[in-house]
Amino acid sequence: MKILIVEDEATISAFLQKGLKEEGFFVDAAKNGNEAIMLASSNQYDVIVLDILLPGKNGYEVCRELRASGNYTPVLMLTALDSVDERVKGLNTGADDYLVKPFAFKELLARVNALLRRPRETFEQVLRVSDLSIDTVSHTVRRGDVEIELSPKEYRLLEYLARNAHQVLSRTQIAESAWDQDFFSDSNVVDVYIRYLRKKIDDPFPTKLINTVRGFGYRLG
Repeated sequence: MKILIVEDEATISAFLQKGLKEEGFFVDAAKNGNEAIMLASSNQYDVIVLDILLPGKNGYEVCRELRASGNYTPVLMLTALDSVDERVKGLNTGADDYLVKPFAFKELLARVNALLRRPRETFEQVLRVSDLSIDTVSHTVRRGDVEIELSPKEYRLLEYLARNAHQVLSRTQIAESAWDQDFFSDSNVVDVYIRYLRKKIDDPFPTKLINTVRGFGYRLG
């Protein structure tokens, strides 16, 4: 497994390189944003550990540029910026995880290993099903050229359906995976939100994408 460390503080970079190499990883290091983009564009990495406050392009710009170019290598942002707004901004630019300095190396290692266990397809920025497109960074949803506004719950439901397009999903799978909630069999919350989605995603358009599979659940596409 190969990891790119993007860190301008020499002491931290050396500490990370030493620790990750001892764990058996191959490690490259960049000192600024431009060098990070150059290395990430010319090498195949399994994880990028990315500082935000970098010379040249900052970590947000690096992450955004990589995603825009189709590079979906998992990114762990490692930074001293610890506000909720900064964390949200980092994740919204396409990062997959966020760890605040100072940090424990064993926690960083656990987060790196967690990213390595995730299937690569979950990192796609734009999901497409027929003429439906979902930008998972900006949370913009379109059918053709028509932009569709969704509530946060509707969006999470639609993104989950799209990531599992053409598969039949049970109500329990949807509730537990889309919203991370326990599902009670007598609850109709999934059916209610499917109905909300249909009004926005399907009803105004001739081709219907949300299908009911009687006795099982729902399928997108």
